Amino acid sequence: MESNKRSLAKAVSWQLVGLVTMAILGEAFTGSFFAGSELALTSCAIGFVMYILHERVWAGIRWGLKKASAAASQPASPAPTGS
Repeated sequence: MESNKRSLAKAVSWQLVGLVTMAILGEAFTGSFFAGSELALTSCAIGFVMYILHERVWAGIRWGLKKASAAASQPASPAPTGS
């Protein structure tokens, strides 16, 4: 399971990509950098919250996950040393 800090870092990095993309698209469609930026910031804020909620919900769903085998979860024993 991911830590809350990891989920937050992923959400921030993803939203930065989305913010830049939306600002460019917003400017292209509206012809105004400021209108495009407002659209991008609104989308970013909503998307940020929704992404974190989405990740946390999926972190609690066990469907589709495979359990680690007992052998895989135990540390490997050190190789014998021959003398």
